[in-house]
Amino acid sequence: MRVLIVEDEPFLAEAVRDGLRLEAIAADIAGDGDTALEMLSVNSYDIAVLDRDIPGPSGDEIARRIVASGSGMPILMLTAADRLDDKASGFELGADDYLTKPFALQELALRLRALDRRRGHSRPPVREIAGLRVDPFRREVYRDGRYVPLTRKQFAVLDVLVAAEGGVVSAEELLERAWDANTDPFTNAVRITVSALRKRLGEPWIVATVPGVGYRIDAPPQDDRADGAARG
Repeated sequence: MRVLIVEDEPFLAEAVRDGLRLEAIAADIAGDGDTALEMLSVNSYDIAVLDRDIPGPSGDEIARRIVASGSGMPILMLTAADRLDDKASGFELGADDYLTKPFALQELALRLRALDRRRGHSRPPVREIAGLRVDPFRREVYRDGRYVPLTRKQFAVLDVLVAAEGGVVSAEELLERAWDANTDPFTNAVRITVSALRKRLGEPWIVATVPGVGYRIDAPPQDDRADGAARG
């Protein structure tokens, strides 16, 4: 998952970004409305986290433009305004959730994952495919009942691949969804992370490479799975 944090307090914005990274959520920061609109126009985000009171176009105006774009991007309002009428006006603008300051980073991460699940047309919170069981809320992965410890970036990549339900995900999309804007677009980080992820998940390999296209979760034939179990 990749989110845009629109917040004009640098310390808070950086703390939120760093905290979300620990939850395997990639995040970019925009400190004012103009920067936010520019970043929204050139990057693909899963969720926008908006402070309402920012320089330039306000968080409210950004929310209006997101809604008007028809992208369906969920919006979480993040603000110190905690009165009921403030919250009501935020929801009327198109916000999908509202979190007042101060807040716990863990709660923000849980709310973002809940919004992402709703965006996925009510997909189950725990996803299962080809012997994998992926719980994004607990950040736990099991393969055929065996717990698989993953790094944050490996989990982020697996989460995107599993959400595609067997569809092919390009290296560019993985870079877009699992890394932030500071990443070199010519990096080989995707290839290295996928290779390490394969090894962590174990044989038979379940992350398939589609030459010239990308990667996908591939359910190996039953006899291959049995052979792999026998070798283990």
